Amino acid sequence: MLSSIHCAAIFAVYPVALFFTRSMQTGNSIIMQAPRAAVFETAADLEQWPRILPHYRYIRFLERGPKRSVVEMAATRSGIPISWTSELEVDRDRMEVRFRHLKAFTRGMRVVWTFKETPAGVLVEIMHALRFRIAALAPVAEPIIGGFFIHHVANETLRAMKAHVEKQAGLAATESGLTAENSKYE
Repeated sequence: MLSSIHCAAIFAVYPVALFFTRSMQTGNSIIMQAPRAAVFETAADLEQWPRILPHYRYIRFLERGPKRSVVEMAATRSGIPISWTSELEVDRDRMEVRFRHLKAFTRGMRVVWTFKETPAGVLVEIMHALRFRIAALAPVAEPIIGGFFIHHVANETLRAMKAHVEKQAGLAATESGLTAENSKYE
């Protein structure tokens, strides 16, 4: 059992520690009932995203390379236009799609899409990790960037992609596969 001195110290330090938290990690996942290769290729083919993901306004390739590209991506969150520029890597050996944000508030954020076979279907996970450059802004920025924008857009992306790949595979999309593991925003 903690003494009153220990409790007082914890309650005094916790707000300070929270204020200086510098990193944010969120995760979104869904089960898709389609072949793993088809799910991966759909996620890796960014040029088709605005056609199959209604909340995406456009994807523009600013640079193209065999291992690395730079893309400008634009979507909406409940009608609010958002855009960002990312380095894109499609790793077919590991079956991962990776992004590194290059500009603005999310500069340095790493995003990794993974695709795992499970008995229920393909588990698609999107993990976002951002280390805030200005620690003092993290308590304000994290719920806005992580909770309001990233979590919502990632869930919309997964839902729409699930509907598309399952339709392509001849299966009806089910709502039961959506989760928000490793995220405090659900």
